[in-house]
Amino acid sequence: MSLSDTDLISIQEARTLARKAKAAQEILATFNEEQIDKIIRNMVKVASENAVRLAKMAVEETGFGKVKDKTTKNRFASVELYNYIKDMKTIGVIKEDKEKKVIEIAEPVGVLMGIIPSTNPTSTAIYKSIISIKSRNGIVISPHPSALKCTGEAARLMGEAAVQAGAPEGIIGYITKPSMQGTNELMRANEIAMIIATGGNAMVKAAYSVGKPALGVGAGNVPAFIEKTANIKKAVKNIIASQSFDNGTICASEQSIIVEECIKDEVIAELKSQGAYFMNGEELDVVCKALFKNGFAMNAQFVGRSPKQIADKTGIKIPEGTTVLIGEQKGVGKEYPLSYEKLTTVLAFYTVKDWKEACELSIKLLNNGGVGHSMSIHTEDHDMVMKFAAKPVFRILVNTPSSLGGVGAATGLAPSFTLGCGTWGGSSTSDNVTPMHLINIKRVAYAIKDVEDIVEKEAQQKECGEKNIEEIISKILKVLKESGEL
Repeated sequence: MSLSDTDLISIQEARTLARKAKAAQEILATFNEEQIDKIIRNMVKVASENAVRLAKMAVEETGFGKVKDKTTKNRFASVELYNYIKDMKTIGVIKEDKEKKVIEIAEPVGVLMGIIPSTNPTSTAIYKSIISIKSRNGIVISPHPSALKCTGEAARLMGEAAVQAGAPEGIIGYITKPSMQGTNELMRANEIAMIIATGGNAMVKAAYSVGKPALGVGAGNVPAFIEKTANIKKAVKNIIASQSFDNGTICASEQSIIVEECIKDEVIAELKSQGAYFMNGEELDVVCKALFKNGFAMNAQFVGRSPKQIADKTGIKIPEGTTVLIGEQKGVGKEYPLSYEKLTTVLAFYTVKDWKEACELSIKLLNNGGVGHSMSIHTEDHDMVMKFAAKPVFRILVNTPSSLGGVGAATGLAPSFTLGCGTWGGSSTSDNVTPMHLINIKRVAYAIKDVEDIVEKEAQQKECGEKNIEEIISKILKVLKESGEL
């Protein structure tokens, strides 16, 4: 396949950015905690000052979400993140076990490649830039083509803020001329030590296939179970607030509501009172056909859209002030489109007989695209929480808006826009990614045992083992003689 001039320019840009970041990172690796903290504080300041402008750019360029909520995301990815990581030890001696005489020393990974999604294009760029510098790594950011301007501006601001506070030039780079060839070149560049991929499944799989360390995020498809002991009004409020936040663009946002039969009518009444609109059969068919293309890939024209925008595009009529669109589903899979992930203000609704059936349905939904990520439960029964803790996910979010709980805004989880899905979801981590995932740890280990003691103990164990075998054989022979079999 021949390469166009654009492809060649993109490839050369990737090489240049990687080389610059590597040279800069080798200098940054010598910085102490005070120097790094000064840099990060300036990055946070600049991110916070530009939070609204970046949010407006993101909505204007992509059409996804809301300016107000993207502003909140930008501040969360900077101010709240800093408050969480500022005292985190990522430089020099980070732990010393005096009894075992082991000293742990943090070393940076090197240069990172940060793949940024179009759904959270500025907040993710801010977040990845800050955690990279905190761990003394360089980063080259690869924007989604449909969010090139806003992601590039966020990366530019972070890079300039870092340099202004003492970081070397080139420590934060970003691709200005994206192409598949350029992205592949950057992924495979010798200077890139690790890839942090946040985006679609295809991009995440590509990152893992390169053959170097990668941290990736899989699909969410989060089920939300309202159990019979739940505070129904509060549960519904949390779910609607979560799915309405930035119009459902966070991968930890709820995708399906599951309710027990005994509280179904009460939950539906509460949903309607809080602005939810239940689509009829014809409306549901129209919306589902619009939401997906090429099977069950989300149609970008409907990602992060409000109910009104979806209604206007599909021609369905909904009441003024509708908060979310809901479609009742009877199963999971191809015949039930809303059982797939929908990064917008549309939810599936399921009714089950009891919590056991809710468990089974949750697993089916997760296996339909969301294994390892998150699930939500609303209940006042702690034992019920622990029953659901056995589900195949790494975040069980209780009585909280799932989107804000998953990223650590409404829970005690680490603030993060990269939520690992563990090996169940094809990811190398199950954590909310922090600077601690971006360091190598070397260990200094002093002797606590003499060689003679180890050898002597080994000999004693061998002798003891031989005696035990002899005793066992002797007992077997005795039993055989007494039984007349020998």
